[in-house]
Amino acid sequence: MNDSIHILNNGKHIPKVGLGVYKITEEDMYDSIKSALEAGYRLFDTAFMYDNEKELGQALKDLGVQRDEVFITTKIWNDYQGYDSTLTYFNKSLDNLGMDYVDLILVHWPCEKNGKYIETYKALEHLCGEGKAKSIGVANFKPHHLDKLIEQTEIIPQVNQIECHPYFNQQETQDYCDQNDIAVQAWMPIMRNRGLLDDEVIVELAEKYGKTPAQVVLRWHIEHGRLVIPKSKTKERIEENINIFNFSLEEADIERIDNLNKDIRQGKDPDKISIGDLK
Repeated sequence: MNDSIHILNNGKHIPKVGLGVYKITEEDMYDSIKSALEAGYRLFDTAFMYDNEKELGQALKDLGVQRDEVFITTKIWNDYQGYDSTLTYFNKSLDNLGMDYVDLILVHWPCEKNGKYIETYKALEHLCGEGKAKSIGVANFKPHHLDKLIEQTEIIPQVNQIECHPYFNQQETQDYCDQNDIAVQAWMPIMRNRGLLDDEVIVELAEKYGKTPAQVVLRWHIEHGRLVIPKSKTKERIEENINIFNFSLEEADIERIDNLNKDIRQGKDPDKISIGDLK
């Protein structure tokens, strides 16, 4: 098996590294996707809330990409939770993308206070049965959210997409997902370069392996079995972020990075997100 491919619990293949397109605008989308395709990316992660599904779909069309050559992820936004609403907005996402299916659809946040993530997920199960979604999953779910979801639904999520980086490694959630064969996909995997890449341990290891700090951090994720979706619109960084399959980290160095954990979130706490938040 190609080291850059992960097999999900339903047998589907997913690239371990994808391009997150959050905040990539129409102005930059074509060039970003072109650079990513040339660098070897085949997974592109968007969401209804990002307001750029249409731009992503158009860029892929303009670049002559065949549908079966790429893996497309999108997400159901908080405001549209509920069975019928999910079906409605999923079809809007398909229209935006100009596609008749997605490879992965996620519940964007649990919104347990006033959300309907169980009903939303059941709608995703229906879409999976119809073939409109090849795989389904969740984002920003903690173990207690997953416990409730698994108890009340039929399909164990294929993916849980969470904030994860060396300063916030989410070990409890990682362990839960490993035990239940749910792939963990890290958003903000290099912490949007908010000081992490200047950490003396990361810098030292980058020098040791002849790689950049970002490559060392992304390889650390891969060594832990995670998938990653670093976001960039810069050609050089796009190329850098996927060039992580020609080296491995020694076990002692993986542990050094593990020990950087500070349990510091950069994003929101999923337990505190309600419908209407995060606009």
